[in-house]
Amino acid sequence: MATHYYTASSLDGFIATSEHSLDWLLTQDIDLGGPMAYPEFIARIGALAMGASTFEWIMRHEDGRWDYEQPTWVFAHRELTAPEKGDVRFAKGDVRSIHAEMTAAADGKDLWVVGGGDLAGQFADAGLLDEIWVQYAPVTLGSGAPLLPRRMDLELIDVDRNRAFACARYRVLTAVKNGAHA
Repeated sequence: MATHYYTASSLDGFIATSEHSLDWLLTQDIDLGGPMAYPEFIARIGALAMGASTFEWIMRHEDGRWDYEQPTWVFAHRELTAPEKGDVRFAKGDVRSIHAEMTAAADGKDLWVVGGGDLAGQFADAGLLDEIWVQYAPVTLGSGAPLLPRRMDLELIDVDRNRAFACARYRVLTAVKNGAHA
């Protein structure tokens, strides 16, 4: 069982615009049956973690419909409303205790930190992030939500092309906090 940060990024390292938009991503050409594509990835996932902005974007984009079957922990410092269907739990604080809950709920399957980059970094800082999967889209944004707003040491373990995307998978070696390895 592993914990993954699976996401798409612009070439200049942003996962969303400053307005939390993913419109730039949704126009890109990808083969859903191709290398490192979402359907094969999500089939191995037993529980999810995401930040409040990611949750709110999904709820807006899907008109309030929740399509994830897996239990999902949403980290938020503000009040949010859970969808009518689905297992959505709101959390705040240290990711360690939530990771333990996620692991128990995942029933032997992997965990996915959906977004954002700071939340994935918190899992890495705690030594709980195993891999980072990035699908690089052929677009630059100039600013926005960074892929990972901290330094980390990584090892490239797989690389491929899926139509318009350059896909890379990295093993997390260590998170680096304030110049010292975590």
